[in-house]
Formats: sequence, C-alpha cells, structure tokens
Amino acid sequence: QVQVVESGGGSVQPGGSLRLSCVASGFTFSMYYMSWVRQAPGKGPEWVSCINTNGGLTRYADSVKGRFTISRDNAKNTLYLQMNSLKPEDTALYYCVRGPVLAPRLGQGTQVTVSS
Repeated sequence: QVQVVESGGGSVQPGGSLRLSCVASGFTFSMYYMSWVRQAPGKGPEWVSCINTNGGLTRYADSVKGRFTISRDNAKNTLYLQMNSLKPEDTALYYCVRGPVLAPRLGQGTQVTVSS
C-alpha cells in the first residue's frame, strides 16, 4: 500500500537549519508531483512547497520562499526539504503528500520545533 516515512525533524534555534526526508513506497514515486505540508499546533494544514516529477519545477509558499528548498531523488524514492534561516513560526508537524496541493496526511510526519 501507499506509504511515506518522514524524518529529519528536531529542535533548533532560530536561524538554524534542518533537512527533512520523505521516503515513499507502494506507488510509482517518479510519476507524481509531491508536496510538503505543515500543521502548527491549533492551526489547519498549510501547504509549504511542491515539486514536479523530474524536479525541474518547484513552488513555495510566500512564508518560506527564499529559505526552504524542495528537491527529490527518484532513484531513491525520496523527497527532501532543506530548511534554512528557521523561525519560531516554522514550528509545526511537517509531512509529505502526493500531488501539488494540500492532501490528506499519509505518514506520521516529522516535528520541527524552532525555539531559543
């Protein structure tokens, strides 16, 4: 069945960096746009970024543009999110989904906490 496993989250100070990974299985990863979505405590899901099938097209939410970079390795069925210059407002559960827009969470997600 369709599965994704997110990892790479943690606790960092403002200005720090993290690299998230999402390993997919149960579907042909290379044929799908993929997105990162986040959900902060007490808030609804927020679309963060998406990438097309070959990695040549990316889009970002205004809130992360210039700080986050999405990428993928189709040979490894893995999606990445490089997060730099992290802010407290980036604190959330991050998860990957299939497609270019918000979609139901498939995996457990990975928690990112930005705090001094």
